[in-house]
Amino acid sequence: MRITRALRFGIGALALAVAGCGGGSSKSAGDKAADGKITIGIKFDQPGIGLRNKDGSFSGFDVDVAKYVAGKLGVKPENITFKESPSAQRETLLQNGQVDLVVASYSITDSRKEKVDFAGPYYIAGQGLLVRKDNTDITGPESLKGGKKLCSVKGSTPAQNIQKNYAQDVALQEYDTYSLCVEALKSGAVDAVTTDDIILAGYAAQSSGALKVVGKPFTTEKYGIGLKKGDKATRDKVNDAIEAMEKDGTWKKDLDQEFGSTGFVTSPAPAVDRY
Repeated sequence: MRITRALRFGIGALALAVAGCGGGSSKSAGDKAADGKITIGIKFDQPGIGLRNKDGSFSGFDVDVAKYVAGKLGVKPENITFKESPSAQRETLLQNGQVDLVVASYSITDSRKEKVDFAGPYYIAGQGLLVRKDNTDITGPESLKGGKKLCSVKGSTPAQNIQKNYAQDVALQEYDTYSLCVEALKSGAVDAVTTDDIILAGYAAQSSGALKVVGKPFTTEKYGIGLKKGDKATRDKVNDAIEAMEKDGTWKKDLDQEFGSTGFVTSPAPAVDRY
């Protein structure tokens, strides 16, 4: 079949459009940082961890860690672009190059390491439960029986862990964000919210006494910084930055600043795993 010049032009334009759909760059995170700019995925709705404030600024321990690491990579705070990274989208955002790093209460797991790489851990959390202040019958995962309504987030593992290991008859409801779960809890639409204890502590502190964290942590969640798979050079630099942050006292200072007034007892600084 003969292809006309116009058709060849159209095919070429279509190919260029498809190539641009990924929205990312082929440069490594380290290369982009060397150019003085970087895009970091964080949560926008987790007080104390990663929060977009009403004035457009960002706060939380993950934000503190992200800024410190970026600084060690040579990027000034004003040249960091923060992009919202919901739990279910974190691997895709890294794989597509839409973000260079993810610092978003991102637990290191074997299944995730098949898709992306991790630096860290920089914090170790544990799964907990958030309930209304006047609730007395939910005291831990074992008490989530009788069809109680439990909320967690799509793409996360906490709710499935409860169903598998503690209460098979719990009524699981999955929302896009934990802030939506917290609103459902306040309204009485669900009985409890489950995720990492440090995240729940931030919501409890923001609730003006309406909510509380109950029970002891019943999992181990190692927070890592996500990178594109195979980017060992940048991962080594990020690990160096995490170790420097812990060693020079910035890590503890920032963690105390975010949670010191909440009554929540934070974990000690973990050792970096250079796998």
